[in-house]
Formats: sequence, structure tokens, C-alpha cells
Amino acid sequence: MQRTEEMRNFILTQVLDQSARARCKMNTLSLGKPEKGKMVEGMILTMAQQGQIPGKLGEKELISLLESVNQRTQRTTVVKFDRRRAALDSDDDDL
Repeated sequence: MQRTEEMRNFILTQVLDQSARARCKMNTLSLGKPEKGKMVEGMILTMAQQGQIPGKLGEKELISLLESVNQRTQRTTVVKFDRRRAALDSDDDDL
């Protein structure tokens, strides 16, 4: 397990420049939502292994990658209110 983590860190060191690597490690996304942080790391590692990253990724490229992940994983919240169950308003009120 330690060897796998060392390999991940080595690949990230090769693929990310210093500012992007600092952002990736100290990212508030990783602190607040660790699953998204791991997803981004996994995407970077996969892209590096497939040769999709020509040089080192800079901070701007990393930010755009984070934004694309955020758009893909964004959830919409829907609130439905059922008046019949709540029985708060009655149409039969005679005044």
C-alpha cells in the first residue's frame, strides 16, 4: 500500500509543476470532499499513463480540470411539496 502511494506521488511529481502540485495536495476540495480529490488524482494519473498530458500541468490547467470534475459531479436539488399530505390549505373553506 505504501509502495502504491509512493508511485502515485512520483507520477504526480512528474506530471504537475510545483504550483499545481501544491494546489493538488493542499486543495480544499480534498479536505472537504476527499472522494472528489481522489477522483481528480485518479484522472490525472490515468491521463498521464495514457499519454494525454504532453508536458507538466500548470495551475491553470489543474483549475480547469477541477472545474470540469465539479460540473460533472454537480447535483441538483429538487424540493416537492405535496399539499394533499400536508393538509395545510383546504379548498373547502367557507367564510
